[in-house]
Amino acid sequence: MYNTNQIQKRVDDYISQFKEGYFSPLSLMARLSEEIGELAREVNHYHGEKPKKAEEKEKTIEEELGDILFVLSCFANSLDIDMSEAFDIAINKIETRDKDRWTSKE
Repeated sequence: MYNTNQIQKRVDDYISQFKEGYFSPLSLMARLSEEIGELAREVNHYHGEKPKKAEEKEKTIEEELGDILFVLSCFANSLDIDMSEAFDIAINKIETRDKDRWTSKE
């Protein structure tokens, strides 16, 4: 298991092997959109009304989430963003803004 810093480092170690390096932010955004579409397709196959065709390759939601995490790590690394810090900002905002939005479990 990895924390976000370890994930980002492992991705950077991999990408740093190649002269091309990271894709541009716009290309990474397109790639992220593509991966999210693939996740949506898998969710629809397993939990929606559109079963897979017999000839379609078997993929999993877990695999698609992993692909998204990889692309997010590339995106963050390319822009020198620490995903742990970005998550901390997001969760603090959510915990503050939405603290009274939902019904608490007793």
